Amino acid sequence: MIQTVVILGTIALTVIVVFIGVAAFTAASANSVQSMGKIYKNRFTETADMAASDMFLTMSPAILFTINILALIFIPLLVHSLFDIWVLTAGVGGILLIMPGLFWSSMRRKRLDKLEAQLPDAFLMISSGLQSGASFTMALEDMVRQTPAPLGQEFGLLVKRMRLGVPMEDGFLELEKRIPLTSFVMASSAIRISREVGGNLVETISNMARTLRRKHQMEGKIDSLTAQGRTQGRFMSALPILLGIALSFLEPEAMQQLYTTRNGILILSGMIVMQVMGFIFIRKLTSIDS
Repeated sequence: MIQTVVILGTIALTVIVVFIGVAAFTAASANSVQSMGKIYKNRFTETADMAASDMFLTMSPAILFTINILALIFIPLLVHSLFDIWVLTAGVGGILLIMPGLFWSSMRRKRLDKLEAQLPDAFLMISSGLQSGASFTMALEDMVRQTPAPLGQEFGLLVKRMRLGVPMEDGFLELEKRIPLTSFVMASSAIRISREVGGNLVETISNMARTLRRKHQMEGKIDSLTAQGRTQGRFMSALPILLGIALSFLEPEAMQQLYTTRNGILILSGMIVMQVMGFIFIRKLTSIDS
């Protein structure tokens, strides 16, 4: 009898300890997930708010975060319901996690490219205004009125700062941080030096505009000559993915071995690594620093 009571007591104590351990682990996991969710939300909203304000976009970071969460939930579920492949579902989820950063980087790169294309005409307008007898501030304001976004927005911000009493040299230094282009930094430095030493500002700006125009034309020729190589690189990178999707529909039993077995996953990982390395090498070969 005593032995039976001891056994029952031991079992009860074991059950209680296991229950407490599971509850503590669940609570710790929930707190960890909640803290990671808060960190991800704060980082996402801060990045979105900063990127949108830098590009003069009126987007709500909260709405963008909600759209991102819905995409992270429903798109992997849709992919898994269509293919029933955990590796593919995890890959889609990982891609969706890094998509916001890639999206903002792409928008910023396109904006900087457009800014660089607008610089020669903008400096030519400033030079024409100076030649007609206007002051540098008046020529700058006239250029802002005639130049579309995004360059008109950036120089408009400079004009507003100057109206608030910020010195022109400090305003150009702040604008260099917002437009981290070698072309603009070079032009801004030339203007500031010319104003400080008292050189011929009209000639300096005119020469700078012509130099930037020739540089932009040369970069356009280089991009045209390397466009075929970049297109081939994208096509060759996308071809295995498209072929794998097509074979998954045509031969699901054969392709299932690639996603479910240990050897298949190892082969798939090697293929992905080599594909990424090949894409990077092609990008390096077709990216010429002009």
